[in-house]
Amino acid sequence: MQRFSKDYFNLPYNLSLILAIIPISSWICGVITRILDGKIIAGLIRLVFGFTIIWLLDLIYMIQYMRICRVLNA
Repeated sequence: MQRFSKDYFNLPYNLSLILAIIPISSWICGVITRILDGKIIAGLIRLVFGFTIIWLLDLIYMIQYMRICRVLNA
């Protein structure tokens, strides 16, 4: 049975984890998913700060909780 995550376009967990490990793909997927969710401000924050703290938080959350970090729900 393959686990699915609601993050990163409903991709399987293993593929989402790989995308979270690679900083550029994590940044791009994070921005796109937040904007597609209608969270424009959160998408802009990810666009600016996606290579720093947010990337590390996404990586930690993906490994521990099997989802990306939702820093801002605006």
